Amino acid sequence: MNIRLYNAKILTMAADAEIFEGEIWVSGDRIIYVGKGENPDEICASQPEKKFLWDREIDCKKNLLMPGFKDAHTHSGMTLLRSFADDLPLDEWLNNKIFPVEAKMTAEDIYELSRLAVLEYLTSGITAVFDMYLTPESIADAFDNMGMRCVQVGAVNNFSQSPELVEEMYQKLNHRSPLQSYMLGFHAEYTCSKQLLEKIAALAHKYKAPVFTHLAETESEVSGCISRYGMTPMAFLDSLGMFDYGGGGYHCVHMTSQDIEIMSRKGLYAVTNPGSNTKLASGIAPISDYLKAGVNVAIGTDGPASNNCLDMFREMFLVTGLAKLKEKDASAVDAMEVLKMATVNGAHAMGLKEADTLAAGKLADIIMIDLNQPNMRPLNHIAKNLVYSGSKQNVIMTMVGGTILYENGLFHTNGKPEDIYENTECILQKIMSD
Repeated sequence: MNIRLYNAKILTMAADAEIFEGEIWVSGDRIIYVGKGENPDEICASQPEKKFLWDREIDCKKNLLMPGFKDAHTHSGMTLLRSFADDLPLDEWLNNKIFPVEAKMTAEDIYELSRLAVLEYLTSGITAVFDMYLTPESIADAFDNMGMRCVQVGAVNNFSQSPELVEEMYQKLNHRSPLQSYMLGFHAEYTCSKQLLEKIAALAHKYKAPVFTHLAETESEVSGCISRYGMTPMAFLDSLGMFDYGGGGYHCVHMTSQDIEIMSRKGLYAVTNPGSNTKLASGIAPISDYLKAGVNVAIGTDGPASNNCLDMFREMFLVTGLAKLKEKDASAVDAMEVLKMATVNGAHAMGLKEADTLAAGKLADIIMIDLNQPNMRPLNHIAKNLVYSGSKQNVIMTMVGGTILYENGLFHTNGKPEDIYENTECILQKIMSD
């Protein structure tokens, strides 16, 4: 499909790029032009191989076009557990509430619950997610069905999945469809035996591939690892060669200066999840320290059982707001840096370098932000408005791979939203009655 988006303000998220007024042309799943659109005939003549017959031309009415947000850590299938086990300590929440319910969930359940999550991602301008959950193939089916981009990561632990399954999914899902990919990973150090971790590290070396995991989320996790191995989780995993080909950690709240030095030296990503960490009282990640050390930071929502919403606007505000509070410095973690975390850095962490900025040849993962709402006015600094006053209500279009999946409050995905809602309620009743 060929789509022309014109009369727009454009934030490409390329380094040092300013917002400008212009247009974007999309053909198939790619952007073929980003610019001021002053001489369209000349642009057409410069690309004679293209047939510039528009299936749709959209007047953006001077609203903002920008790259979609990348949710760099989530558990989509946990929509079932939204507001199910709130206001509990993390250990009790996980072991007594979450794990017993998850043991009853089937691949078919997770398929439907993931479709529900996709609807929510789209309303928040999220165009790709880094998903870790239980049934990789049914998750891939769900995201393919909805037309949504998904990078999955292995969730192996002592109780579910296995290194063999991780390797099988790595080989299968990385060649399945343009919307799907898969990375090596495991749930966490504290849920995996050393033998299991050594097998994942061996896979990283076999495929020269990055590895991602939950890392240093709580103080008890860190102290437990020190008791077991005499090292912090970061140092212990590094001693196994786990991150010799890159990767990173989710949460990364309780990190020592040595841990941060390892992350910097290895080029790892710290994926911060401030909403979840706040709600579960896990702590505040040292974002300023990461930035000073040159560690790349991305942002994730975590799952809807611990957050409870899949909202990148709330996460962006919390990243900078909590950092300012932690440092007692109102200048800590500039909003522009946060916006980069939510778009470019997330894309790079997920291996989606063709979806990081808006430029000719890049994937057409684009969102439109409504600037004609009270919370975005006046237009003193549009980009900082996104972080400090932006809201899901401002997202009026979400495009993934050149296909508009959400526009002006309506979904253009497979399946009616009301059917998905009803199906998830049936799943809830079935599981809770067992």
